[in-house]
Amino acid sequence: MPEHSTTDLTLHIVSDSTGETAASAVRAATSLFDALQVTCHMHVFVRSAAQVHEVLDSVHGSNALVVYTIADRALSATLQNLCEARGLSAIALLEPLIQTIQSRYQNEPRFRPGQQYAVDQAYLDRMSAIDFAISHDDGITADYLLGADVVLVGVSRTSKTPTCIYLAYQGVKAANVPLVGSEKHLDLLTKTMDAGVPVVGLVASPNRLAQVRQHRRVALGSDNTPDYADLEHIREEVAEARMFFDRHNIPGIDVTRRSIEETAAEGRAELRRRGMDI
Repeated sequence: MPEHSTTDLTLHIVSDSTGETAASAVRAATSLFDALQVTCHMHVFVRSAAQVHEVLDSVHGSNALVVYTIADRALSATLQNLCEARGLSAIALLEPLIQTIQSRYQNEPRFRPGQQYAVDQAYLDRMSAIDFAISHDDGITADYLLGADVVLVGVSRTSKTPTCIYLAYQGVKAANVPLVGSEKHLDLLTKTMDAGVPVVGLVASPNRLAQVRQHRRVALGSDNTPDYADLEHIREEVAEARMFFDRHNIPGIDVTRRSIEETAAEGRAELRRRGMDI
């Protein structure tokens, strides 16, 4: 592969399906290079030689890199050969893993595009979990909490709702309960824990919460709750939250510098360490 002194990289992701698998891998890889300026072009549902030619006709520049996930072996070979003929660098993203599994287990893979998106029971479970996450904005009930696979609890602006939605995409029914608010909610939470539903606590640094809450107040144009973004008040909230977690043996996760994905992964890992697999 030719070397380039430039910090600009043009990536062409070619997929016979949605391209999400390759895009996720590309984001993970390119995030490791601080100075790299990445431009990404998506070419999805590419399932014919004519489409491959059309895609490669749009690839220009010596700093272009083609990353592809194509199940059909003949079409994959066509793309690879055309890239070599045109002097383009190309990576078959899944091929090394597929070949290793095939060699080790002497099992022929089924080369059909989009198999990870099949409408099977796992897919239906994900859709059910997503519906569960977004259909309970009207209030917290016992049925809601007891029907959850896990409950996220924390003070305001600790990313409870987006983490629930992300977990739902993984097939996990996640409910969330604010720590500051109705005593009825906390009573329901206690009963839920007594029933064996796992609970994960979310906290963040007071400084970060104050900043986020202040932005929210400005966006909403509301000054009705002055304590909401007050740093000293938030410090008390966070301290009380941590004591609540300790009192009820709830694993706590600091989300200050965590993405939603990292928070969800750490929550699941913590529960597995406690013998509860979700």
